[in-house]
Amino acid sequence: MIFFGDSLISALMLMFTLDSELLDIVHVSLNVSLTSTVIAGIIGLPAGFIISTGEFPLKRALITILNTLLALPTVVIGLFVYVLISRNGVFGVYDLLYTQKAIIIGQIILIIPIMTTFTISAISRIDTRYRKTAMTLGADQFQTALVILKEARFGITAAIVAAFGRVISEIGICMMLGGNISGYTRTMTTAMALQYDKGEFVLAIALGIILLSISLAVNILFTYFQGKSTG
Repeated sequence: MIFFGDSLISALMLMFTLDSELLDIVHVSLNVSLTSTVIAGIIGLPAGFIISTGEFPLKRALITILNTLLALPTVVIGLFVYVLISRNGVFGVYDLLYTQKAIIIGQIILIIPIMTTFTISAISRIDTRYRKTAMTLGADQFQTALVILKEARFGITAAIVAAFGRVISEIGICMMLGGNISGYTRTMTTAMALQYDKGEFVLAIALGIILLSISLAVNILFTYFQGKSTG
């Protein structure tokens, strides 16, 4: 108990003194996580809308595949991307391995199914009368889409929050594709794993507190705006 208390106090001191190593790790984590979330959102949210509102062959099969991909292990994604971007891979010429770009690519693949399936679920719950009413009042397809998106905004926001939470706490892809290089590809999760292996827990505890704080802050903001809009 004394050991934990001392480690916690030391971890808080690292945070309050804005330790440079700590800040570098947090910066890398936020950079790759936010970038991958934005890019995955640009791809996944429109895809979810199109799949949900459209009618085409094998639609149910596609949704089933997307739901299956939600449980795809991160190490599988890491291995798949590693094969593609390694020196002998198809994209090896671009020298992406052990860079932040490699991590971002892996994380995008990880959360696109989350973005897409959550969007499909959110839009599927919208009463079809909204669409019919908008079209009756003379709205074109774009305006009708905006009406549907407005009604599904909380579900779509939940998709973004869930995707960000997934990548900010991810370790397999970061380790396999980033290489855990100090100051360059070392994220909060890979740094915590390294510190644990070394038997040094001060930095790991500080990063754990920051990681939990970021997740808590994101969810508090989501709950606040949700309550403000429905209130």
